[in-house]
Parts: sequence; C-alpha cells; structure tokens
Amino acid sequence: MNHKTAIVVGAGIVGLATARALSLAGYKVTVIEKSEKPVGASIRNFGMVWPIGQPEGLLFNRAMRSRQVWKDISDSTGMWYSESGSMHLAYHADEWQVLQELAALFQQEGRQVFLLSSSTIAARFPHVQQKGLLGGLFSNTELIVDPREAIVTTAAYLENFLDVQFLYKTQVANVETGAVYIGDQKILADLVWVCSGQDFETLFPTVFSNLPITRCKLQMMRFKSSDEVMKIGTSVCGGLSLIHYKSFTKATGLQKLEERYKAEMQAYIKYGIHVMVAQNGNGELTVGDSHEYGHSFEPFDSAHINELIFSYLKQMMDCSSWKLIQSWNGIYPKMQNGATEICLSPATDVFILNGLGGAGMTLSFGLAEEMVKQYA
Repeated sequence: MNHKTAIVVGAGIVGLATARALSLAGYKVTVIEKSEKPVGASIRNFGMVWPIGQPEGLLFNRAMRSRQVWKDISDSTGMWYSESGSMHLAYHADEWQVLQELAALFQQEGRQVFLLSSSTIAARFPHVQQKGLLGGLFSNTELIVDPREAIVTTAAYLENFLDVQFLYKTQVANVETGAVYIGDQKILADLVWVCSGQDFETLFPTVFSNLPITRCKLQMMRFKSSDEVMKIGTSVCGGLSLIHYKSFTKATGLQKLEERYKAEMQAYIKYGIHVMVAQNGNGELTVGDSHEYGHSFEPFDSAHINELIFSYLKQMMDCSSWKLIQSWNGIYPKMQNGATEICLSPATDVFILNGLGGAGMTLSFGLAEEMVKQYA
C-alpha cells in the first residue's frame, strides 16, 4: 500500500520528531494538538540533549543522531543552542572513584570524555564550588536548547520547511484505522501516530492499563544571576546524577556509592532528586530535578523538595547571586520494566509512540526516524 497521508496526535517533542520523520519519508502530515500552544512536559525540562547518559550502541547512536537534528534545525532557523558539554563533579572519594572508572570505560568506547583536576575546573569553570572538590568528568557531546523556544521553533520549522500542517486547540476523540475523529468530524489518513505523552490513556485506556507504565512528576526551578554576564560554561551535575543514568551502571564502584547515598541522603533518594544546572541563551539557569512516581499527583510544587534541590546546588555551585524567578512541575510517562520506549500498533496502520521517560529531548528525533523507517 502506498501511504501518502499521516496524522500525528500530539505536538510535544515526540510528536514533532515523528511528524518530521514522516514528512521526510514522503507523507503529507497533519499534527493535531489539544492545546493552543506547548504547555506539557516538552517545555518543562532542562533542554538537555544528553548522549552521555545513554549506553553505548543503539541508544547512544540514537542520542547522537538527535543531537545532529537539533543542530540542523537550529542552524536553519537561527534558534539558540549551545554545544556546552557536561561536567560531573566529585566531592567525595567514592564519587571520584566512579568518575575515574567511567572515564576509562567511556574512552575505550571512543567517547569524548576527559578527567579534570580541581585546579583545572577552577580555572575553566570558576562558578563551580571549589570547597572540597576532588575533580570532574567532562564530556564534549552534550548540547543545550531552551525547550520553551525549541518546541515552538521546531513546529514552525516543520510548517515552513516540510509543509507540515498543525491543528491547535483540537481534541481528538477517537482513533481508528484510516481516520481520527474530532467530535463528529472524521479526518482520513493512511497512517495515524499517537504521540500524546501521558494523554494517550484517554484514547487507548485498555492499552495503557495493560502496560507496565507509570507517571513521573518532576520539580524544577529557574534562576537569574545578578551578574548579568555570568556564564557557567557547561552543564553541571552533582554526584547524585551518577545513580540516575543507565550508561553509568557499568562502573563497579557505583553500588557502594548508591548505598552511601541511601544511608546518608534518604530524602534525596525518596524523591528521586539529582541536581543539575543548565544555562540558556538569556543567561537564565535551569535547576532540578526530582522524580516522584504514581498515577496521580498533587498539582502543587513542594517547597521541601525545592529546598532540598537548592541545598545540594549550593554544595556544587557558587549561586549566592542567583535569584529564583520561576518554579514548576511536569509529568511524563515512564516504563517500569526498563524499556526505553514503547511503539505499539493497537489497530492496522495506527501506532502509539510513547514512554521515553525523561529522555525525549535526547532521543526523540533518532527514535522517530527508526520507527517510521520500520513501520511506515
């Protein structure tokens, strides 16, 4: 069958990436989004494109492909981005041991990582907290966009360069083979891709309930320094991030490190907190985050969680001049069985692409290309 038209439900990063891949594969694409502008998890994040967190092989390659697509879109539109790299810091001997192990392992894989001494970090990144610093692991591959700008700009890019049509403020009521329904209106298409994040439960409740899937609520903050020219120079992570990413699990010292965290930092483990900071083109500093899992959450930010995050931030950054300007939370679906995504076909020529957890900015473009090539 020669498919020519496709509908994508959802204009978050997964939906935009899927629309791009379908258009490049020769489809006339319409994206249907219930909101009038991006308001979901795709704008409520760091904007980090984070290959270092992905294991070698398929996922790392997918992340690097997504990184290239972000650069291509940014270069085509003039959108700000920064090839800032990332710095993981060690303030304890066990953290430094893990970073040294990871440096050796990653270098064997051909990754662009380097161990830096505390004195080198002080010279290159003076806003990193120097007290107690043992050293850090720097990686060249991480890229930053501002998600609030990037999602809007990417949609405009798809409209202007790839002739993708967008229907905003439009709620899809039902999906079937060959069509979606907007109220009583039936819109025909050869393919339908549902990329609506946690909202896909409303269209496919039985599919959702039968999956090993949950929701994750995160809390984040944004700061502005009184020193308007202050630049942190890279995206910075504390030791807690070492127990968060799959690519780090190969370090033999990680288990003992995690055991210490569980014994000494119970609140941080309870709320899934690991502290990172990224700076956008306006000099604003995005800080987070926490991870709480469940089906439903209180809609309010927890001051206690924000205080825990900021307390840890002070141990790794000189943030005395930073003023809090925003606090928010976001919710995304996450697989509970270790899967990095789901791609299901609940009906002929209908596909659900979902469950990327917190890695949507890092993996979506590469994943969408793979899935469209496989199924479209």
